[in-house]
Amino acid sequence: MLTEENGDPEFPAREALARLDALHTGLTRIALEGGDLAGIAAEVGRVLDVGVAVTSTDGRERASALSEDQLRMLTEHDLVDPTGRLRVERMGIDGVPVAGGEARTLRVAAGGQNLARLVCVRLTARLAPDDVQALERAAAVAALLITREEAVTAVETKYQGDFLRDLLLRRTADPAYVAEHADTLGWDLRRPMVVLTAELDPIDARVPAEQWRAWQKRFSAGWRQVCSGLGEGIPTVDFSSEVVTLLPVDADPGPPPGRDIVRRAVTAVAGDKGGGRRQFSAGVSRPVPDIDALPGAYAQARRAVEVGRRISGGGSTTFFDQLGLHRLLALVPDPAELDSFVRDALGPLAEATTEAAELRETLQVLLDTNFTVAEAARVQFFHYNTMRYRVAKLERLLGPLSTDPNLRLDVAVALQALRTVGRPGGT
Repeated sequence: MLTEENGDPEFPAREALARLDALHTGLTRIALEGGDLAGIAAEVGRVLDVGVAVTSTDGRERASALSEDQLRMLTEHDLVDPTGRLRVERMGIDGVPVAGGEARTLRVAAGGQNLARLVCVRLTARLAPDDVQALERAAAVAALLITREEAVTAVETKYQGDFLRDLLLRRTADPAYVAEHADTLGWDLRRPMVVLTAELDPIDARVPAEQWRAWQKRFSAGWRQVCSGLGEGIPTVDFSSEVVTLLPVDADPGPPPGRDIVRRAVTAVAGDKGGGRRQFSAGVSRPVPDIDALPGAYAQARRAVEVGRRISGGGSTTFFDQLGLHRLLALVPDPAELDSFVRDALGPLAEATTEAAELRETLQVLLDTNFTVAEAARVQFFHYNTMRYRVAKLERLLGPLSTDPNLRLDVAVALQALRTVGRPGGT
């Protein structure tokens, strides 16, 4: 038999064909035996001697057969963000140099829809055309498995969503039955929790309904994946326009309880905004001790995300306990009425000028320090006489703030209302 050593010119082609056939056999076995994406990644890595990861379309890892060295080199080449997301948008279908080899991505698609990304890393050499052909075949098998998984997940999510919606809207029966039923879903509701609701922020441009559903689907998948990594038994459900998750706070170091786990979850889902991730806002309830308090907590979370978006705009995470006066201001149905109140109470300080903004900042510091001039001067790094001058100017514009508590209350509310109605000018 001819070998490469005795000069057979067809040996490389036969060797490539043998690898392709071995990979095809292995992938077929995985698909027929009910294997998963991890099995595909491991089989491709073994046959082609590469590192492989299957990620979401924005680079969130779903299955991986990457070695520590390969992952370290990707990190050194700035192809991994701080949350662990693979920056698939920087690799591309033509690949980028990594050490002495390359990293590249391939689309995993079916029916014209992007389902995932197949990331391939080889540190010693560039990928040959036959390697790319083998990877394309692996991507096709991965698409079949993902399509199957998504069909099952859609049914499970619908069932879980109906159950959690009934629970949060007080449509369920005995709490003991609810907890037992939650156990069958793999959820742990026998512990203190906070309810977090997250919504994609609206955009000005008109977006086809199909595109928005694809964004929402990817968004909810991201939350499920992140929450599964934060601990066991965390319910995470897509309610079509929002994602609701019940995060445990019993192991949260705090204080206050829940802040740390919420921060970690939101940071992991948001990432570095790369890979096509959409901006979102989140609202978080107060901690609740048991199932009975969950409906009220859900209402708090929804209120927090609604008011938080009005106060801080998109991309914000708002805790219900942070709302304070804004809860009452948000009840005013007419923003023009709030704007009128702000202008009446603040006068020239409601204008959109640099001087007005500086005076509003000084006024807020004075209110925070109970009009203690020396303390306010230290906070703003002003000379005492400079602060006295500013107090006198504020009183000429607004009235006897230092002696009239009712007037101070009015301007304090107006400053908070200004954040609700928007920037000075009411726009």
